[in-house]
Amino acid sequence: MATVTLQGNAFDTQGELPKAGSQAPAFNLVLGDLSDLTLADLAGKRVILNIFPSVDTATCATSVRKFNEKAAALDNTVVVCVSADLPFALSRFCGAEGIENVKVASSFRSSFGLDYGVEFVSGPLAKLLSRSVVVVDEAGKVLHSEQVAETVDEPNYDAALAVL
Repeated sequence: MATVTLQGNAFDTQGELPKAGSQAPAFNLVLGDLSDLTLADLAGKRVILNIFPSVDTATCATSVRKFNEKAAALDNTVVVCVSADLPFALSRFCGAEGIENVKVASSFRSSFGLDYGVEFVSGPLAKLLSRSVVVVDEAGKVLHSEQVAETVDEPNYDAALAVL
């Protein structure tokens, strides 16, 4: 179990993020057209998982925008922005913002939050996902992981990109 804060109040997540050097857990997420996206679908590509509570919050929206900007220059890399938001909300946000360089995917019908150790188990965000970044190489090995200590803070974009 990991503990993070939300505006200074401590809350627990289900487990721990996968560590650098470990194999990334398989996942099954839902895209805007309700099709599935799996880690196996992304085999052979580098993957940045930008994980957050909800695109309807300022910091989460900012992380999607910033990874969208940075993803345009990355070769053989896919950024997947993951939340428990419904896929329709994620697609609507990207459409309104003109975001085209990331994939947005919902964990709403999967065990992603439990498998990656990022599901809040207490507090007002229970069942949502803790702000985190996991970078995976072409073979599915974790290169970098960060669980942001204070939920309202942005992730360390530079650290995530540096391992690529």
